[in-house]
Amino acid sequence: MTNSSESIAKKELPVEQCEELLSILKSRFEDNMHRHPELEWATVQAKLDVNTEKLWSLNEMERTGGEPDVIEYDNEKDTFTFCDCSAESPSGRRSVCFDPEALEARKKNKPAHSAVGMATEMGIELLDEEQYRALQQLENFDKKTSTWIQTPSNIRKLGGGLFCDFRFDTVFVYHNGVESYYAARGFRGVLYV
Repeated sequence: MTNSSESIAKKELPVEQCEELLSILKSRFEDNMHRHPELEWATVQAKLDVNTEKLWSLNEMERTGGEPDVIEYDNEKDTFTFCDCSAESPSGRRSVCFDPEALEARKKNKPAHSAVGMATEMGIELLDEEQYRALQQLENFDKKTSTWIQTPSNIRKLGGGLFCDFRFDTVFVYHNGVESYYAARGFRGVLYV
């Protein structure tokens, strides 16, 4: 019982940190209206005020260099979609293999973490290919880096993982062994509030 309450406590931000994060998010929102032209910050703020547990995940996105911002509002689900909008793959989430199983299977030169494992700990999800392509419609990301994305189970079962980048004015989807990791590859996350 103590462990679960400790983990919950760790996922709550102190009031000052919440205020600082909200200030950062508001500035980014207002500076990048092309990502959400029909939305207003007051509506986003109201949603965050009643979903304060999501602030911890947003702070993790910010802390690791993701520069999260609102990219969509879903009327049916009444949710805002926050996504990492840093120009390149978040710097604090690079040099990671695909998932915990790949990390465990690697015998030598293990990376510090995996994309799926890190995302789970942060309370976010990896983008899928459709989400990645939609993000690239807002502006161009990953011109020098690449991003692990959700991978269909049939590909993963065979040891493959998918990643994307933006080169030659085009979004490319590639594959690698899940145990591989590179200094220029990280992952982008998505969070629904």
